[in-house]
Amino acid sequence: MTSESQPHLLIVDDDARIRALLQKYLLRNGYHVTTARDAAHARRLLAGLSFDLIVLDVMMPGEDGFSLTRYIHAQTASPVLLLTARGEAEDRITGLEAGADDYLPKPFEPRELLLRINSILRRNPQQSATAILPQVLVIGPLRYDLERGELKRDDIPIRLTQTEAAIMRLFCENPDEVITREALVDHLSRDRATHGGMVGQERAVDVQITRLRRKLEHDPKNPRHLQTVRGSGYMLVTD
Repeated sequence: MTSESQPHLLIVDDDARIRALLQKYLLRNGYHVTTARDAAHARRLLAGLSFDLIVLDVMMPGEDGFSLTRYIHAQTASPVLLLTARGEAEDRITGLEAGADDYLPKPFEPRELLLRINSILRRNPQQSATAILPQVLVIGPLRYDLERGELKRDDIPIRLTQTEAAIMRLFCENPDEVITREALVDHLSRDRATHGGMVGQERAVDVQITRLRRKLEHDPKNPRHLQTVRGSGYMLVTD
């Protein structure tokens, strides 16, 4: 299954560990996943992308999940599944009144989250396979068109291999967000058959990142945009 035919989910949670775990789990279960670290980050993504479903934490610094749910409900047709440590009936009612389609208290089993996501999408068939809206990301002197998968410098196309293009797509759908090496391996594994253990695959990802940097960076040895986040993975810093 290609990323274009997969339901596209947005995970909004201020806990980086939870974002990474949910992204990895849902990728392995056939979903295309973008993550946001807070409501402001989610609003920027929603301005340029459309999603089949949004999984949203209620308790976040700054704007909370209830407020963001009302914004989503007013601006899009995307269903919302709320996650929260607050399981009181009043909070559930507040979330549903804000426009949420379902409510899952923390802690929860990932399998239960998956079942609830599947159930919501079955109830909202018109939302399946929502196309990504055209968007161009600015990366220093470069421009990347998410819809066309084209990378250009001063309107001159830069050729990307199939693997480099797959990596760019994942980074550009998660701008300014850390992508773990495991998530990169999972993403590439869906695009083509991979061989060898996880360690070998992660080393192969590191090689691809090095090659991609040569095309993105003025000084690949001191990258400004495709950065290594020590102990976590990589991040594409956009303008």
